Amino acid sequence: MVMPFVWMFISAFKSTPEIRQHPTSFWPIDPTLDNFAELFGRLDFTTFFANSTIVAVCVTLGNIAFSSMVGYALAKLQFRGKRLLFGMVLTTLMIPGVVTFVPLFVLTANLGLVNTYPGLILPFLITPVGVFLMRQFMIGLPDDIIEAARIDGASEWRIFLRVILPLCGPAIATLTILTFLGSWNNFLWPLVVATSEEMYTLPVALALYSISQNAAQYGLMLAGAVVVVVPVLVVFVLLQRYFVQGIALTGIK
Repeated sequence: MVMPFVWMFISAFKSTPEIRQHPTSFWPIDPTLDNFAELFGRLDFTTFFANSTIVAVCVTLGNIAFSSMVGYALAKLQFRGKRLLFGMVLTTLMIPGVVTFVPLFVLTANLGLVNTYPGLILPFLITPVGVFLMRQFMIGLPDDIIEAARIDGASEWRIFLRVILPLCGPAIATLTILTFLGSWNNFLWPLVVATSEEMYTLPVALALYSISQNAAQYGLMLAGAVVVVVPVLVVFVLLQRYFVQGIALTGIK
């Protein structure tokens, strides 16, 4: 499982002719940093990296906030239509994203959000997966602590922020990894919504600029893949323990 990533990292320091030679060599014969120099120089990957970071961080924070709110309401609050609302959330899990892609783009265009950060971020600020994940975790929390907080005079907002969220560390870590990974690797939506180079994210820029004169620049492609993969690996390593706990405690298989 690890070897493809090792080969990707090592080959990022090879030139394209060396990568394409047959038989290929595992270690670079003539190591070079030209791929990374071109990546962050001529192609201005710093801008693309910043765009991906802004979008992924905003989408992740939005999902943590809003999915937690909805999950808490569905798990611990009593109101009319609660089961119907949760059923609608489960129904949306069965609908492929491609089905809603065109109407979502039309709505974004009508709002004038094409080629803007809100256009890249707003459609994904809350997801049914996040709501389901947080609801399943919160429903396992004891009601006694909530009732005790209410008796002490705490409002629902205070209970949510000071009692519930601190107990949801594993679920929040799981949601963070899943959301960050999905947003960071999202390709189709940024490809359609971002119409100028200034708004390209890393996956879009990597796909568009790693092809030159109908020939793939494999060295540039692998260097870009390293840049794309490293942040995801860092996030996963930092939150791995909580991620495993969250998957186990929410019952997701």
